[in-house]
Amino acid sequence: MEKAVLDAAISRIIGGITDKNNPAAFTSRDGAHFMDAWDWFQGVALYGLYEYYRDSGDKAILDYLTRWFDERLDRQPVKNINSMCPLLTLSYLYELTGRTDYLDTCIEWAEYAMTSLPRTEEGGFQHITIDSDNYMQLWDDTLYMTVLFIARMGQLLGRADMTEESVRQFLVHIKYLTDTSTGLLFHGFNFDGRHHYAGALWGRGNAWFTAGLVDYLDMARISDGVKWFLLSALETQAKALKRFQDKSGMWHTLINEPESYLESSATAGFSYGLLKAVRLGYLGADYRETALMGLHAILSRIDENGLLKDVSAGTCLSDSLDYYRNIRINAQPYGQSMALLLLMEAKRQQV
Repeated sequence: MEKAVLDAAISRIIGGITDKNNPAAFTSRDGAHFMDAWDWFQGVALYGLYEYYRDSGDKAILDYLTRWFDERLDRQPVKNINSMCPLLTLSYLYELTGRTDYLDTCIEWAEYAMTSLPRTEEGGFQHITIDSDNYMQLWDDTLYMTVLFIARMGQLLGRADMTEESVRQFLVHIKYLTDTSTGLLFHGFNFDGRHHYAGALWGRGNAWFTAGLVDYLDMARISDGVKWFLLSALETQAKALKRFQDKSGMWHTLINEPESYLESSATAGFSYGLLKAVRLGYLGADYRETALMGLHAILSRIDENGLLKDVSAGTCLSDSLDYYRNIRINAQPYGQSMALLLLMEAKRQQV
C-alpha cells in the first residue's frame, strides 16, 4: 500500500477527532462536540492521538492533548471505570512535560482504583459507570478503560502492587468472560446470579481485549508464565476471529451472528491487535492477511471528512441479544482512535 494513502487517511482521521469546525464533526445528542466531555469516549481518542504524536513528533497534537487536559483538570468528573480512561494518556504527558499537577492527578486516580473502586468476588474491578454501579459485574471494557492505566502507573511509579493488580484483573476477566466453545469473550459476567446475561459475544468488547492486550504487554513488566497465558488466550481468540471474519474483511457486532450488522470500531481494534501481534511475534504470520483484510475494509469506511462510518454507539451490558443488534450507528471518537492505531501500525510495517 502506498505510504501516501495511509498518510492521507491518518490526517483525515485526526481531523475528524480534533477539528470542531469540521462540518460533519461528530456531536453528542445535546449538540456538543464529543471531545468536550471527559469519559471513555474521549479517553480512547486521546490515547490514539498520543500514539500518533509518539510516532510523528507532531507538536500540534501535543499541544492539543495538553490543552485538552488543562481545560478540564479543575473540573474532573466523578471517578469510575470509564472516566479513568483519559488518565492513561495523562501519564504519558507527565513524562513528556514533567508537570507535577499531571502526575498528582494520575496518582490520585490510581490510588482510587487500588483502594476505593468497588470489587466483585475474587477482587475484580466492578464496572461502575457514571449512571450505574453495575453491582458484581465484570465487563471486558474494564481492561481497556482502567486496567491499562493501572499497569502503566505500576511502571511509571515502580509500584509492583499496581502491576500485580493489573495481572489479577486480566486473569479474573479471562476466567469469567471466556466462552470456551468459541474462544471469544462474553461481554460481561454477573457474580450476583452467576450468569453472562444474553451471552453476547460482542464485537467491540472483544476488540478491547485484542487491541488492549498487545499494548498492555508494552506497558507492564510481567512474568513469562503470565505472558504465556495471556498470549494463549489471544491466540485462541484470534482463531475464532479468523473463523468469523466476513468476506468483506469486517466483523459483525455480534461476532458469531452474520445477521447482525458489520461494525467498524471492532474491526479496527481486531485488525490493529492482530497486525501488531504478528509484528511482535505473538501470533503467526498467517494472521497478517486477516488483519490486512480488516485494514482495507476500514480504509473504505473513512469518509471525506475523516469520520469512520459504521461505528456502533456506546453499548451497555444486556440480557437481550436484540439490544446489541439494534444499537445505533454513528461516528464516535473511540472508532476514530481504533482506526488511527490501525493505520499507524500499517504504516510502521509498510504494508
